[in-house]
Amino acid sequence: MTENAQQQPPAPSTDLPTQYAPADVEGPLYERWVERGYFEADAKSDKPPYTIVIPPPNVTGSLHLGHAFQHTLMDALTRRKRMQGYEALWLPGMDHAGIATQNKVEQQLAEEGKSRHDLGREEFVERVWQWKEEYGGRILGQMRRLGDGVDWSRERFTMDEGLSKAVLTIFKRLYDDELIYRAERIINWCPRCLTAISDIEVEYQEDAGELVSIRYGEGEDSLVVATTRAETMLGDTAVAVHPDDERYRHLIGKQIKLPLTDRTIPVVADAHVDPEFGTGAVKVTPAHDPNDFEIGRRHDLPSLTIMDEHGVITVHGPFIGLDRFEARSTVVGALKEQGRIVAEKRPYMHSVGHCSRCKTTVEPRLSMQWWVKVGPLAKAAGDAVRDGRVKIHPEDMSKRYFDWVDNMHDWCISRQLWWGHRIPIWYGPDGEVVCVGPDDEPPTGEGWTQDADVLDTWFSSGLWPFSTLGWPEKTPDLKKFYPTDVLLTGHDIIFFWVARMMMFGLYAMDGEAPFHTIALTGLVRDEFGKKMSKSNPNAVDPLVWMDAYGSDAVRFTLANGANPGADVPIGEDWVKASRNFTNKIWNATRFALMNGATIEGPLPDASEMSAADRWILSRLNTTVAQVDAYYDDYQFAKLADALYHFAWDEVFDWYVELSKTTFFAGGEPARVSGRVLGEVLDVMLRLLHPVIPFVTDALWTTLTGGESLVIGDWPKDSGFRDKAAEQEIELVQRVITEVRRFRKDQGLKDGQKVPARMELTGTALAPHEAAIRQLLRLQPEGDAFTATATLPVAGAEVALDLSGTIDVAAERKRLAKDLAAAEKEKSQANGKLGNEAFLAKAPDHVVDKIRTRLAKAEEDITRIQAQLERLPQA
Repeated sequence: MTENAQQQPPAPSTDLPTQYAPADVEGPLYERWVERGYFEADAKSDKPPYTIVIPPPNVTGSLHLGHAFQHTLMDALTRRKRMQGYEALWLPGMDHAGIATQNKVEQQLAEEGKSRHDLGREEFVERVWQWKEEYGGRILGQMRRLGDGVDWSRERFTMDEGLSKAVLTIFKRLYDDELIYRAERIINWCPRCLTAISDIEVEYQEDAGELVSIRYGEGEDSLVVATTRAETMLGDTAVAVHPDDERYRHLIGKQIKLPLTDRTIPVVADAHVDPEFGTGAVKVTPAHDPNDFEIGRRHDLPSLTIMDEHGVITVHGPFIGLDRFEARSTVVGALKEQGRIVAEKRPYMHSVGHCSRCKTTVEPRLSMQWWVKVGPLAKAAGDAVRDGRVKIHPEDMSKRYFDWVDNMHDWCISRQLWWGHRIPIWYGPDGEVVCVGPDDEPPTGEGWTQDADVLDTWFSSGLWPFSTLGWPEKTPDLKKFYPTDVLLTGHDIIFFWVARMMMFGLYAMDGEAPFHTIALTGLVRDEFGKKMSKSNPNAVDPLVWMDAYGSDAVRFTLANGANPGADVPIGEDWVKASRNFTNKIWNATRFALMNGATIEGPLPDASEMSAADRWILSRLNTTVAQVDAYYDDYQFAKLADALYHFAWDEVFDWYVELSKTTFFAGGEPARVSGRVLGEVLDVMLRLLHPVIPFVTDALWTTLTGGESLVIGDWPKDSGFRDKAAEQEIELVQRVITEVRRFRKDQGLKDGQKVPARMELTGTALAPHEAAIRQLLRLQPEGDAFTATATLPVAGAEVALDLSGTIDVAAERKRLAKDLAAAEKEKSQANGKLGNEAFLAKAPDHVVDKIRTRLAKAEEDITRIQAQLERLPQA
C-alpha cells in the first residue's frame, strides 16, 4: 500500500447530513414514535411496571420553563425504565383549573358585553366546554415539541366522565365517614373572582400600607390597639389582652366603648395575645380575621360581617357602600375628628395576600363552606413517610413535609364558581341534606335544590394517581400500574398537591400510598438566580429556545442544572453550549461512521486491542455504572455532567483523535478499533437517549440499523476494567497536555508544525509516538534539528526545535514584562498582608481577595520563569 493510500480514510459509510438540523429531525421523529405506539403501556404485559403520572398542567396553560424542566426529568426516568425492560407508563392529562378557566371565559363574555349571569349556569358551563375544545390544551402540543414520551392513548382530564365518577365516589365516602362537613369558618376570599380560594392560590408580597394606633374607651378604662385594616374596627366584638398582663388586669371583663359606633365591647383575657408585641392589646374582629375567629370561638363572641362579597362596607351609615380601601381612609379620618388616633405610621411595609389569578388583595371572610376534616387523613400521610413506605428525596425535604401534615388545618373544599365538579349535596324543603353518590339518583320534587358551589380543583387533582387508572372500578390499569413509582414535582407544592394525593391515596386505596418515592425539584431561575415570572423581563418561552437551538439542547441544559431540591439557574448561553454539544455528537459520530466505526460482528478479544481501545472500553463501563447510580439517586445534574465529559472529552477529544493514525493506516488494527468505536458509540448513544432523545435516535438508527432507541436496550456494565490501560493513556494525555500548554505559551498556532525529538524508549509511551506526533503537530527531527527547548514529562523527554518558528528576543521581552507585573502584584499583596493595621480593619472578604491575588501572582511567576528557561538563547 502506498503512503498516499495509507493516509486516505475509508470511503464514507453514512447518509447523515453534514450538519445537524433539529427542526428537520425532531418533529417527524416524534410523530414516528407515537404512530408506532412506543409510548403505549400494556396492562396485560408480564414486564414489571414503572409508572409516573404527570402533574396535570392547567387546561389554560402553555409550556413554561418549569414545565419543560420537570417534564425533561420525568421523560428521562421513563425512557430509561422502558429501555431496561419495564412496562413503563407515563400518563398525561390536564387539570380543569376552575378559577383560571372560568376567568378566561368570563373575559370573553365581557368583550361581548355579557356576564355569566346573562347566560345562566347551564349555558355558561357549555360555553366553557366549547372554550376548552377550541383553546384549551395548547400545552399538550407543546409537550410533543419537547419530546414527552407519554401514553397519549391514556390522556385524562379532571372533568372527564371517569374522573368525575371518582370525585363523586370519594366525596360520598368521606361524607359518610364524617370526614366532610359544612361549617362557617374564616376563608381566603377574592372580591374579584367572588370565591373562596385555597392557600396555594394566595400569593404574599410586601405592600406599603399604614399602621394606625386607636384609643378605645375613656380615661383609665381605655387602651390602645394598632391595626393595618382600620375599616375592620366596625366589626370588632372585643379587645383581647394577655391574662397575666398587669397593665390591663383591671379591665378584664369590663365593657368599653367602640369608637364610631353605638356599641360597647368586652375586654377578654386570652393567652394568644403577646404582651410584648405593640401595646399588648389587640382588637378582635371574628368575622374578618382567622386568629380573631378562634379567639371569638373561645370566648363565645358574636361575629359581625361588615362587608359583602365585593369588599363593600354594609354597616354603619356613613360608611355603607364604600369600597374597603375607601372605607379605610374614611374611618381613619373620622377617628381623627374624635381624637382617637394616637399614632400613625406610613408607609408601613407588611405582608399582604393577593389572589394568584387576578392579583386582587385577598379578604379574610367568615363564610359557610364545605370542609374536609384532615386530622386522620393527615396522620396517615405522615405515618406513610415515617415508616418508610414512601421515601422523600432529597431526605432533608422531609422536615418541610412533616411540618405541614403534622399541623394541617381542615381544608376548605367549596368554591363559589360554576366551572368544576359541583358539590353532590341536595337540600330538601324541610331542611333535609342528602349526599348523592355516582350510582344514586338525586332526590326530585318541589323544593329540592343542589348545592350551588363546586369543589376546589385540588380535590380532583388529589385523586390523580388512581382516578386516572380507572378507580373506583378495579381496572387492569389500576391493578398493574398502582401504586405509581415516583412523583417528581417542585418543592413549592409539597404542602398542597403532594399532601392531598397522599391523604386521598391512602384513604381510597386501603392504606396503599400513591407512590413509592417523592422526588422534589427546585424552581427554574434565570442565570443570575432570580425568579422567572411573566411580569418580569427575564421570563423565557422555552419554545423560542427550542426553535433556535433544538429541543435536545433545552432538555440537556435543564437536566444539567437539576440538583435534587435545588433551584435551577438557566441562561441562553448555557442552551447554546448544549446546542454545541448536540452538534459535537452529530459531527463526531458522522466522522466515526466515515472512518470505520461499526457494530458488525463480536467485540474483539482484549488481546487484539490497543491500549487506547482497552482504555475507552474501561472508561465506558465505569460511566455506565456511574450513570446508573446517579439515576437511582435522582442526581440528574451529575449524570448529565458525567455523560457530557465522557462523550466530549474522552470519546471525541481523546479516543477518536488517538485512533486516527490507526484508522488511516488501515489493516487489522483499524478493523479492531472501528469495532471498539462502534461499541462505544452504541452504548454512549443509549446512555444519552433519555435526556436528549432526538439526536441520539437519529444517530443510533444510522449506526446500528435498529428500529429505534426508544425500544432499544439499556446498556449494562459488563464489568470490563483495565487499570493498566487507563494509566497508560493517562501518561499519553499528560504528555500531550503539557506540550500543548507549552506551545500555547510560546504563541504557536494550533496547526503550526514543529520539529521534535521524542525520547520515549523504555516507557509506556513508546507505542503511542505516532499518535502523539499527529495530535501535537510534531515533525520528525531531521538532519538540521537543534533542541531549543526540552520538556521532561511523564518519565519521557520531548525536545523541540523552535528556531524559525518564534521571535525569541520578542518573546523574551514579552515574558520579562509579564514577569515584572506578576512580581509587582506579589510585592503589593505581601505588603498589605504584612500590615497588621490593615488586617485589623479590613473585612474578611477583602483579606481573602488579596490572598487569592497573592496565590495567583506566585503561580504566574513560576509559570513565566519556566517558560523563560525553556526558550532558546537569543
